[in-house]
Amino acid sequence: MTDQLQRGDAAPTFTLPTADGDEVSLDDLRGRKVILYFYPAAMSAGCTKEACDFRDNLGSLKGAGYAVLGISPDEPEKLMEFRERDALTFPLLADRGGVVHASYGTWGEKTVEGRTFTGPIRSTFVIDEDGRVDIAMYNVQPIGHVKELRRILGIDA
Repeated sequence: MTDQLQRGDAAPTFTLPTADGDEVSLDDLRGRKVILYFYPAAMSAGCTKEACDFRDNLGSLKGAGYAVLGISPDEPEKLMEFRERDALTFPLLADRGGVVHASYGTWGEKTVEGRTFTGPIRSTFVIDEDGRVDIAMYNVQPIGHVKELRRILGIDA
């Protein structure tokens, strides 16, 4: 696993395909605040809850000036199915080789239900307008995470 990012670090740049096959580049969002969240698997129970929480809070997040991007190691086709099934209204990005996960320190050993393996670590980053990490949150829980993030960012419901 790559070292974890800290506040003030330059956010690693990337260009990844979306569910539609378009591309999103972090460099293209320079000048905007970005919430970048990494999740393990589209359509799993926890990832669905987290994605729907972001969807349900997207208006207030956008109103506070934040763009939201979700990244997983899934194929774009699975991301499209996830987006359509749950009416997700923000970009879902496919990091199929895990390169972006590694650059953010979100790929490593973890234990789930008593089983230890290597894979994506649920994490969220807030990136400022200059492309620097403002907040780095590793090993977040899918339920209640968006509420906690809103509290930290000072965004009212």
